[in-house]
Amino acid sequence: MRVTFRIDIAGDYTCERARVLSRRSEVTFEAGPGRRDVEPIVPDLDLHPHDESHAYRFCPRCGGGLTRRLLKASEPERLVCGACSFIFYLDPKIAVGTIIRSGTDRLVLVRRAIDPGYGKWVFPGGYVDRGETLTAAAIREAKEECGLDVRLDGLVNVYSYAGRSPVIVVYAATAVGGALCVDDECLETAEFAAETLPWDGLAFRSTHEGLRDFLAGLLHPLQP
Repeated sequence: MRVTFRIDIAGDYTCERARVLSRRSEVTFEAGPGRRDVEPIVPDLDLHPHDESHAYRFCPRCGGGLTRRLLKASEPERLVCGACSFIFYLDPKIAVGTIIRSGTDRLVLVRRAIDPGYGKWVFPGGYVDRGETLTAAAIREAKEECGLDVRLDGLVNVYSYAGRSPVIVVYAATAVGGALCVDDECLETAEFAAETLPWDGLAFRSTHEGLRDFLAGLLHPLQP
């Protein structure tokens, strides 16, 4: 006997800042003839941890239920409270990254200890806090993730992808102090010569494209 239920699965994704996971999924239960036990077959969840678009069900103002409505033909559906009409806008998430050149003219990468991208290499980076400038966030994240004090040398590029919530702002930087170390989100840190970068072991598309653009000499001046 096979019975299929459609359920909503929600949980917590924990890193330095809490993120919410959700996924509408199907769970199938199987029980053979004469079997009293029922075992769930849970499909592999493949939702990007930074996608919170399906996690919100209640209005943050009054607690009423949220429903999706098309308010303008030129815009995506919005979450709207059925009780107080509050519109809950789901905004992009702004992240920063720094491609750091060390005193030995090598590039600093960290190997991730969290998902997504567990065990893969990225340049130091993370999310911008509300009210924080991009440049301050880039300097802070470099210090937190690899222990280095950096000077920002310019903007490499800004990366965004259809269907993804993060917008990644990547800077070029030079190490001016500190010492390489790891935090609780990193397995290890290392310096790489340009010709030895672990291209097949990089975590994200933005990691590939940021390093590619940096090595190609793409650099925009910082605004004062």
